Amino acid sequence: MNRRSFLKTAAVGSLLASGAIAGVSGPAGGSTGGHKLPPLPYPEDGLEPYISGRTVNFHYDKHHRGYVDKTNELIKNSDLAGLTLEELIRRSAQSNNQQLFNNAAQSWNHTFYWRGMKSKGGGSPSGDLEKAITRSFGTLDKFRESFSQSAETRFGSGYTWLVLHGDSLKIMNTVNADTPLAHDMKPLLTIDVWEHAYYLDYQNRRKAYIKAFLDHLVNWDSVSENLELT
Repeated sequence: MNRRSFLKTAAVGSLLASGAIAGVSGPAGGSTGGHKLPPLPYPEDGLEPYISGRTVNFHYDKHHRGYVDKTNELIKNSDLAGLTLEELIRRSAQSNNQQLFNNAAQSWNHTFYWRGMKSKGGGSPSGDLEKAITRSFGTLDKFRESFSQSAETRFGSGYTWLVLHGDSLKIMNTVNADTPLAHDMKPLLTIDVWEHAYYLDYQNRRKAYIKAFLDHLVNWDSVSENLELT
């Protein structure tokens, strides 16, 4: 996203009212910048055999922790220290503070990614979520096909998202740290396609990682909860 697009999209409307989605944000902890690394919703080996405990350990304890620590470093002893991650994303987008945006957004994106998976997940959604997906994509199979293709063809690092935009669900790709929060869209589900998310387990077989994610890992209860918070 270039500078002009970054400023334009970040300023569109309010960001999801208060910005909270299924408890992702958490409050900052005071004047020194107190964002905490949220605990995983499962043990590090809880996604095996589809994502190994080794991958989760590196991804969570090195990459995710690093983004949270850097965010705290950037806001320490500033007037930003008491803001939620969503508020930091909005402020940094509006001011074009790319370094803060990258780290705050990545802190948020990773927490959202972890909470969108569970052991013995996958399968198909039900209830209002199933109806919304069918209304927007035609069938569940067409949704899976579109989501998979978008994730497979996302060149380089980034994320593929299922988002609510207006009254319909859409699939969008974002580059690097970019997030639907900066585009006035509400995220419901994401898959991280940065190589560190899957390379230890799948090497260059991103397609196999995406299939495992949809077939065995998606936490549709979490996705439904995100939809209900609209």
